[in-house]
Amino acid sequence: MTTHTVDLELTGMTCSACANTIERALNAVPGVTASVNFATERARVATTIDITDSVLVSAVEAVGYGAHLAQEPELRIAERDRELELWRTRTLVAGVLTLPVVAISMIPALHFESWSWVVAALTTPVAVGSAWPFHRAALRGALHKSTSMDTLISIGVAAAYLSSLGMLITADSSHHAEDQHYYFEVAAAVTFLVALGRFFERRSRRRASAAIEQLMSRRPAFATRTIDGVESQVPIDDVAVDDFLLVRPGEQVPVDGVVVDGRSSVDQSLVTGESLPVGVEAGSAVTGGTLNVSGAVTIRATGVGADSQLARIARLVEEAQTGKAPVQRLADRVSAVFVPVVILIALATFGGWLVATGELGRAFEVSVSVLVIACPCALGLATPTALMVGTGRGAQLGLLIRGPEVLEATRRVDTVVLDKTGTLTEGRMKATVATPDASSTTIDAIARLAERSTHPVSRAVALLVAATPSDTVAITPRIADVVEETGLGVAGRVGRSNVRLGRLAWVVGDTSMPAGLADLVDQVEGQAATAVVGRVDDTFAVFKVSDPIRSTSSEAVQRFRGLGIEPVLVTGDNQHVAAVVAHELGIERVVAGAVPATKVDVVRDLQSEGRVVAVIGDGINDAAALAIADL
Repeated sequence: MTTHTVDLELTGMTCSACANTIERALNAVPGVTASVNFATERARVATTIDITDSVLVSAVEAVGYGAHLAQEPELRIAERDRELELWRTRTLVAGVLTLPVVAISMIPALHFESWSWVVAALTTPVAVGSAWPFHRAALRGALHKSTSMDTLISIGVAAAYLSSLGMLITADSSHHAEDQHYYFEVAAAVTFLVALGRFFERRSRRRASAAIEQLMSRRPAFATRTIDGVESQVPIDDVAVDDFLLVRPGEQVPVDGVVVDGRSSVDQSLVTGESLPVGVEAGSAVTGGTLNVSGAVTIRATGVGADSQLARIARLVEEAQTGKAPVQRLADRVSAVFVPVVILIALATFGGWLVATGELGRAFEVSVSVLVIACPCALGLATPTALMVGTGRGAQLGLLIRGPEVLEATRRVDTVVLDKTGTLTEGRMKATVATPDASSTTIDAIARLAERSTHPVSRAVALLVAATPSDTVAITPRIADVVEETGLGVAGRVGRSNVRLGRLAWVVGDTSMPAGLADLVDQVEGQAATAVVGRVDDTFAVFKVSDPIRSTSSEAVQRFRGLGIEPVLVTGDNQHVAAVVAHELGIERVVAGAVPATKVDVVRDLQSEGRVVAVIGDGINDAAALAIADL
């Protein structure tokens, strides 16, 4: 039996009760198994029989919501940006008008002649305009015989506003308008605070989708295609498998491919997180979106569009975000029962007071009080307010909080998966002189030559020019005859000296190996660093180039252990480098050579062991693991 999977994007949802309604409607279609995620506003639908997409869309529309086939990430992000801006404006208007309404209503000293009419006028745009999404959702639910938290918010706001307006008009005709108690401030304040919570909730979701946006931005818009030696610029979408593409130094590799000509170094940190560029030559595989650092290469396209590694990483992120959260907010779990019960209680109160007193006005006022009191309760108000505070504080600390279920899950985290490059380390190359007796003149000459290279290792050595004082007069020497050998090093003349910087064997060349030089190189590489050798005529110097561990990493790991949380290092770097960093920081569990899919597997394996997993990373290569983690 073949299973066909479809992703639908949903509109009109305001809480998990809406998601549950849509999920029930889809699952009611024969042959359909659906999972609806409120946070991502998407439904993943699996069908075992031939069902057209229009049938699925109709099932969603039949219960009062909208649906369409999943769009490209760029279109979805633009749509969310527009929605976020609309909620920003709606909330800002509500806040500006609510402040004087609450102040005038609650502080008797601010009362003036006809103050109640001024308060009514200020409340009207809030209770009608800013609260319109709640009214619309409540009306849609009523038409389809369903309720949500928006039903309660809408009824409460409308009851508070309309009853107050009715009392004001009636009292004004009898000249007692200033002696009545109104609920205008309740209608305005509830609308503002709930709208504010919705705005922060949508902003958090928008930030959570930034990983996919960043992924797609790494794909260049054009590629240089070569046919019989003739180059032409073509849109990236026009590139086909087996096309030959030229990639110059400093350009991004446009698609997945295999090098057929040339040698270079490629920065693959996008995919592997590895801090150092990797040498490539004929036969080497390269990944679209990575950066060609040094030499020009020609590649044959092997993976384009949806079949590229970049697209697969984006799908991993989307699939992880579409999965159901293990914990749902209390408000959304019970709203299907809570809302109807409150409405029934209000109706019972109205009937009871009417029978007991015979006063229609009094019975209506008391029943409205039930709705007003229930509306800004913990279920309807505290949850979005708590989310607002939590996500706001997280943003100040540089934390991306994907949704409210994440805040609930943090107390149960017992394992933290740590990326290395840019997380435990500084994420940038730093060079130090490993040769104890190297003179400043030698170091200066080598660093001057390194300035002419584009390779990250050379750039790190070049920074030693400013850091190292020179024994000579500060006159910039003439640099000439610079030649860069891809994957080997750079050579040239600095002043009157022949200077080289690169791999040990290439720098030494045909001359005899100086005593102790090879041992010093082995010693440096045993410290999880890259050993690069410099030569000025017959004088040698060894440089240690590494990605330094952050000064706070050791303390952070120890604090995790103090909280009972086990740290796990997962990195794209090789086993030796990973082991040295883990040993220095006291991390026992290490996974090296990890690509994005490997990181996802590690997180899933830990979760299958019953662990609650947090992931800490900084790059696109961590995006999928970040999305599937509990935190």
